[in-house]
Amino acid sequence: MSVQNQEFLREVLRKEIKDHKIPISLGKTCPVKCAFCYEMDLSYRQTFDMPLTTQEDWEFILSEIQTFPTRETESWVLGGNEYMEWTDLALHPKAMDWIEEFLDKTDKNIIMFSVGYFDPARINRLSEKYPGRINFELSVITLGSYRKQLMPKGPSVSQVLEVLDGPAVTSANFYSFGPNTMSEDAQTISKINKNCLLWMGCLTPLKYIDETTTALMRQGKQFLPDEAHKIYNMNLPNIQMIHTESDITAFLNRNKIIKTFDACELDKKDWIVMAGNVYRVLKMFRQGRARFLYVPNETLGGDSDCTTLLTFSDVAKRISTQKVVHLPRVIMEKSSNDERDISGVSFDEFKEQFPRVRFKVLNRVNSNLSNKKLYEKGYLKNYVEDYLLNPLSKKFECVAHPN
Repeated sequence: MSVQNQEFLREVLRKEIKDHKIPISLGKTCPVKCAFCYEMDLSYRQTFDMPLTTQEDWEFILSEIQTFPTRETESWVLGGNEYMEWTDLALHPKAMDWIEEFLDKTDKNIIMFSVGYFDPARINRLSEKYPGRINFELSVITLGSYRKQLMPKGPSVSQVLEVLDGPAVTSANFYSFGPNTMSEDAQTISKINKNCLLWMGCLTPLKYIDETTTALMRQGKQFLPDEAHKIYNMNLPNIQMIHTESDITAFLNRNKIIKTFDACELDKKDWIVMAGNVYRVLKMFRQGRARFLYVPNETLGGDSDCTTLLTFSDVAKRISTQKVVHLPRVIMEKSSNDERDISGVSFDEFKEQFPRVRFKVLNRVNSNLSNKKLYEKGYLKNYVEDYLLNPLSKKFECVAHPN
């Protein structure tokens, strides 16, 4: 490998590390091939092809990470890179060795994402050796009859249950795909591990998900209310969170959205950009307080309807005669506070397209709000009591998006 190429690869690693990632690479497309994977089409963002991480690469990564100060509230992420393709890094032959070395040679915490390929005995032993430092978010997805269809190359159910049976897994996520899917999984997981957080809900199909999988995801949303009610009545000991499509999340957090909107002190003639989830809330509760510039999530497509995932390209398609447009800061917080959207387009590049339009940034509507505050209501109990049993939610669902 040339010196120039080596330095380029190191610069990509530095970018990931700056975002508190542990940038290990499998050197190829993820072999798990989950049918629901949101990384099937990477055309919406720039990624760099990285070779299989070597021992020399790892030593560079670890030494770079060691230069960062340790903060109690921060964790380093294994899985979910910004500039590299997402793959299940538990499949790297040295992953467990490097995780142990990371825990041994630093005092930093780690968040790990995997569908469950870790050696059960070893990962649980590490969790006991380094208590409180591992946050292992296990993607169970489903233990039922749809598992083979959704995860044809995923680990077996018995492997997943072995990983669950110990202190390592702090969170297990799984979803509704029809009657007696999410509820049966909740009961099974809770019986094995009463301490892990149950992260449930439905998956949102994007435009490049195949028709069969899309239909299954939508079926899951259709049965989500019944499945949630069943779990609500089980009185399981685990903490129970729910990840729904963004419109439901927005309704549950309507008071925070309204309070933040009011604090922006907009005039009734001001244009403000938003996706459908926030549009419905403000159309219902703040009609006439501003002009709502509804922007569909065309870049990701499918059923996606979330302001956080809007791109500048999406916004550009909706601008016509506006002279002043207010933009939520959350659109331009891809990473490292460099004012780029999720596709990597910068705010400056976007503004160059509209020299006659003045853009004002709503700094209150930021990632901190969406990542922390908007999930305060994200408990299954809130979904049942404040959405399913709330008559207002039916009126909310009837709010139509403008053309």
